[in-house]
Amino acid sequence: MRMRPVWTALAVAALAVSATAQERDRAKTPEKFKWDLGDIFRNEAAWRAEKEKLSAEIQTLGSFKGKLTASPAALADALDRIYNASQALGRLFSYASLRADEDTRVSANQGMRQEMVQVAAAFSAATSYVDPEILKAGKATIDKYLAAEPRLKPYRMRLDDVVRRAAHTLSDSEEKLLADALPMAGSASNVFGTLANADFPYPTVTLSDGKSVKLDAAGYAGARSVPNRADRDKVMSAYFNAVGAFTNTFGTTMNAEAQKVLFYAKARRYATALESELDGPNIPVSVYSRLVEGVNRNLASFHRYLALRKRMMGVSELHYYDLYAPLVSSVKLEYTPEEAQKIILEAVAPLGRDYVSTIQRAFADRWIDLLPNDGKRSGAYSNDVFGVHPYMLINYNGQYSDVSTLAHELGHTMQSYLSDKTQPYPTADYPIFVAEVASTFNESLLNDYLLKQIKDDDARLSILGGYLENIKGTVFRQTQFAEFELRLHQMAQNGQPITGDALAKLYLDITRRYYGHDKGVTVVDDYIAHEWSTVPHFYRDFYVFQYATSFTASEALAAKVKSGDAAATKRYLSFLSAGGSKYPIDLLKDAGVDMTTDEPLALTIQSMNRVMDEMEKILVSKGR
Repeated sequence: MRMRPVWTALAVAALAVSATAQERDRAKTPEKFKWDLGDIFRNEAAWRAEKEKLSAEIQTLGSFKGKLTASPAALADALDRIYNASQALGRLFSYASLRADEDTRVSANQGMRQEMVQVAAAFSAATSYVDPEILKAGKATIDKYLAAEPRLKPYRMRLDDVVRRAAHTLSDSEEKLLADALPMAGSASNVFGTLANADFPYPTVTLSDGKSVKLDAAGYAGARSVPNRADRDKVMSAYFNAVGAFTNTFGTTMNAEAQKVLFYAKARRYATALESELDGPNIPVSVYSRLVEGVNRNLASFHRYLALRKRMMGVSELHYYDLYAPLVSSVKLEYTPEEAQKIILEAVAPLGRDYVSTIQRAFADRWIDLLPNDGKRSGAYSNDVFGVHPYMLINYNGQYSDVSTLAHELGHTMQSYLSDKTQPYPTADYPIFVAEVASTFNESLLNDYLLKQIKDDDARLSILGGYLENIKGTVFRQTQFAEFELRLHQMAQNGQPITGDALAKLYLDITRRYYGHDKGVTVVDDYIAHEWSTVPHFYRDFYVFQYATSFTASEALAAKVKSGDAAATKRYLSFLSAGGSKYPIDLLKDAGVDMTTDEPLALTIQSMNRVMDEMEKILVSKGR
């Protein structure tokens, strides 16, 4: 997952949603495996001094109000000051967030992040007049200013975008009111995060080997993949039934989120919440609907994968609780951190010497917080700090999946690094829609590299199966989430009640269709109805579909690079360096893939079927 400091409390709240504790003493972690935040600020005192300086600067940003577009020079002066403050805000926010994620139990560090929520809200309120004043000037005036003042060149994309969204920009006072409401707008996400990560009474189960496991987020993620089927059923049943006991609470928080999104859509005069969310990055609504429709048309290939999993596991009936068990339990692909680094560097070699050397710097200069520790935020992400370098949080446990996660986050890091190196600050931040392309591209290179090195049939089955797992989790599962999310927001739009029970029924119906429950492909037990309650990304509205679109885009681009197409490699590196200099659909067209067509998904499904062909041949050769 890629993160970047943002200016709103809404997005800030989303950063903290999935935190949960790990189980190691950070003090015993070797320094080489911990990030060095001194590249941002020497210490907290330096951070506080800069925070006070920024807070004072924010107070002056309103001085341009009423005269923002008096002349080309006046507009350039104002935007320079505002974007300099924005850059400072990003550095301050990054430092606070990274410190907070090192140990989520340290209240002082959590407090630093909360302080930055307030600073970000103040910044948004202080600059809320900017867009309305640009619109008042009009397109003709702005175009004339752009031609006359070279200092405005970095802001062309921003200025053009403001004019494009004129119909959805409000008056000065209305924009300020919406900006002032931002801290309150994050409440649903914050309540969900506190309940899910701090206060929820997660159950403890005793497995067949006598071990007791507390099924918090981390415990559940590990226990759902244990070898014993009865244990997996017990784990999943206990976890989701416990979640289901709080369905009214989770339904209330999700309703609050949906009503918030609907309010902002209506306030900005959009027909639907989906249109409102996609208009920012200028993504046609048809891209979303085309993905959902296309995946539904290709459920037969997904069901083929599920049948293959059933065959490989040797079970008479595949259940939902079987979906996280290893396909090839006899294969243990384990790697030290040093081995993982070596493998990744060799895997990404097709992207050139500069790409490889920058990843070497990421390891050597401590851009990465690699190992799990007590209280550390779970999962993984790459957080860019413009003017410094990206930072990565990883929880590396030595499995192949951890190597893949590391390669994934390094993809984000390289896109951030190259965009920051090439683009000025106003266009360095790349759109979320393209954010997962570089990460899944790296995973594809890693997968391809290991398949060339490994000849053992079982190991190949494991790696090929891992590729299918990625498609399952990134294309089919995320599209399933996207369809559910769209339907729940449509319920809000239509004035239908959004309760835990209503959402559970909706989720179970969609999940059973995707997994072929009624066709006898996979048994989706009743308790899976509550799985939606545990997905933090539903509080990052209409975000999840971009995992699927990014995956299909990267599949199309990686195929050309892996074939040795030098021109395709050059286009891809240019894409990584383009930041947000164009809208995401145009960025990907320049790279060589058109997301307004069915081609990217079609190529992914073709690749998926080729992999299943190979796996089935191996199984036949082994008499299985």
